[in-house]
Amino acid sequence: MPETILYVCTTCRREDDDPDGPRAGARLLDALRDRAGGAPDLRVEPVECLSVCKRPCTVAVASADRWTYVYGDMDPSASAEMILAGLAAYAATPDGIVPWRERPTEFKKGVIARIPPFPAPRPLPAGTLEAAE
Repeated sequence: MPETILYVCTTCRREDDDPDGPRAGARLLDALRDRAGGAPDLRVEPVECLSVCKRPCTVAVASADRWTYVYGDMDPSASAEMILAGLAAYAATPDGIVPWRERPTEFKKGVIARIPPFPAPRPLPAGTLEAAE
């Protein structure tokens, strides 16, 4: 099974964040890492910004040869279990497309983008320097 990567925006800030405390995105990252507990085939990665500042907290789910999803409006104190359940459903599909009725409600409401898998590399045209190597 290909590895599933969860990117967590650590710079996400909510209006009720303590200005002297950790940002909501960093708190969500900590909660996810605590609950993921070394799950096989899951990597939780911090990212500086996913550019969805109006929908904190934001995460992205990706895996080789699968669709990538970006979700917003995740609650740092309550969404970790739901996100991990959603990741399990995602990982169980061949293409990353979880049927709508099987998605967690927060994923249905919080979806920001669905990005197609990267295409297979194209062969280089004959006569190019890279093709000659």
